[in-house]
Amino acid sequence: MSISSLYLHSRSQAKPLRIGVLVDRFRITKAARQVLLDVQASDFARLELVVVNRQPPAAPAPSESRLSRRMRLLRESRFRRLLLYSLYNKLDKRYVQHPDPLEEVDSADILGGIPRLDVIPIAKRFVHRFPPEAIAAVRSHDLDVLLRFGFNILHGEVLTSARYGVWSFHHGDNDFYRGGPALFWEVVEDNPCSGVLLQVLDEQLDAGQVLCKSVFSTVRGLSRNRNVFYPYWGSSHFVIRKLHELHECGWESVKQHAVPPAPYRGKVKIYRAPGNSQMLKWIVPAIGRKLITRPFRRDTLYHWRICLRHADSSRLLTGRAGPLARGPEHPWLPSPAGHFYADPFLLEHQGQLWLFFEDYRYDENRGRIACAPIESDLSIGPARTCLDLPYHVSYPFVFHHGSDVFLIPESASNESVDLYRATAFPFSWKLERTLFRGCAVDTTPILHDDRWYFFTTLCEPPHNAVFGTLFSAAQLSGDWVLHPNSPISTDVRNARSAGRIQRLDGRLFRPVQDCSERYGRRIHVQEILELTPSTCRERRLHSIEPDWEKDLKGTHTYDFSAGIEALDAVTAQDRRLVAPAP
Repeated sequence: MSISSLYLHSRSQAKPLRIGVLVDRFRITKAARQVLLDVQASDFARLELVVVNRQPPAAPAPSESRLSRRMRLLRESRFRRLLLYSLYNKLDKRYVQHPDPLEEVDSADILGGIPRLDVIPIAKRFVHRFPPEAIAAVRSHDLDVLLRFGFNILHGEVLTSARYGVWSFHHGDNDFYRGGPALFWEVVEDNPCSGVLLQVLDEQLDAGQVLCKSVFSTVRGLSRNRNVFYPYWGSSHFVIRKLHELHECGWESVKQHAVPPAPYRGKVKIYRAPGNSQMLKWIVPAIGRKLITRPFRRDTLYHWRICLRHADSSRLLTGRAGPLARGPEHPWLPSPAGHFYADPFLLEHQGQLWLFFEDYRYDENRGRIACAPIESDLSIGPARTCLDLPYHVSYPFVFHHGSDVFLIPESASNESVDLYRATAFPFSWKLERTLFRGCAVDTTPILHDDRWYFFTTLCEPPHNAVFGTLFSAAQLSGDWVLHPNSPISTDVRNARSAGRIQRLDGRLFRPVQDCSERYGRRIHVQEILELTPSTCRERRLHSIEPDWEKDLKGTHTYDFSAGIEALDAVTAQDRRLVAPAP
């Protein structure tokens, strides 16, 4: 199940929304085409008009040799100023990921069957205005929304020619990046986060009302093309999600859930394509660092480990814990060569405390679920596999309900959320029911006020865990209902669960992962203030940093039970030491 499919059907009896599209031609990007396919597939919105930019093309250059063309271009000041950036873009094409969201494809099958309006805009530098007759023609179609996938910067009456304005993507966090090129300066400035937003355009550049926003992890390095893949595809559901809200709940609801404006904190007022001096200032030191460190680079991999410590309560979540320090109170659990242990979950059963965890095998590139009894000195007994499937599984959320023990592992590679029941605890499990079909990770259930709630994160594309979602059901194995506050997060810094929700003194503490700098960088602790079938409110309390021992790179799963806290952490290790060749 895709994210968009959650929003294709409206329960409202209101008349369908009338949607217009602004394009330069019928060849549009794959990401834009997906937006239109979602609108076409919905039962509450219709494409009613396509407005095509008919601005006369530039006069064709006279026939000339390659040498003459290059000499002519070198005489142009703009070409000379952007020469290094142009060369960079050509070299960066080798890093395009597929399916490329920016690849242009023919969309005549979608746009060719709806009324068409050709417009020659009134152009002044980068600004386009529509002539009065074009404005009148657009308004005659009584549109609710115009989607912008073409034209330049729009000013004038076209911005109000549809009932709810012109909606446009801005690929970049407008709190830090206004202008362009999209998702380039995040790489240059080594910003761990890259944002995308859907906004209602106004006369001020990249400062319109923001209807929704997502924050993705920047793919750091030197390539812009590597950084555009997840933000473009991971935001393609924005339009259908907000149109769904508009149809079901009305414009006031859309405005109420809009992203509040914030002061602009960008390093420059408007970003533009970099000149030669800017490119040199960035690219030369960056390449130099790579060349200098390459001869000394070890063949490393990220190796996860689990540690335990005694505690009278879930102190790390409540903030009452002192600083973690290396020592016997929380030893690292050993794992066999070629394995790592991660995602610890604790369960007390018939007087014995058990540790469930992901047992990842490097040679197979996949995880199994294993478990082991915990001894009084925090050592563990023999670790044995308890759930071995043909695909990767991890995050073994194990829990009691009634007289049974259940397990919900993360099985995104199977595109399912599955509920297992122990038939002979802890080594024998039976599939009880598939709760959800889709690429979902780290599903975390809680029974609250006689209703089940399931916090999960939908990944689109796969491995892009930015869409934090909440479902509920009347029974543990009942049908999931999308919570009206979903998504509860669209930010890579808190969209993904990091362990069991803990109850203490009538309060609910929910750990979440911050994956902005790297996967599993740190844990944030959020308190659930209100959780009902219609409301979910949380607040951030504090963070658990991977700072209790030197060289730790991240921590991403926490649990507490029977006086013991469990936590995992990752370090960069020499591959020969932890995953020797067979």
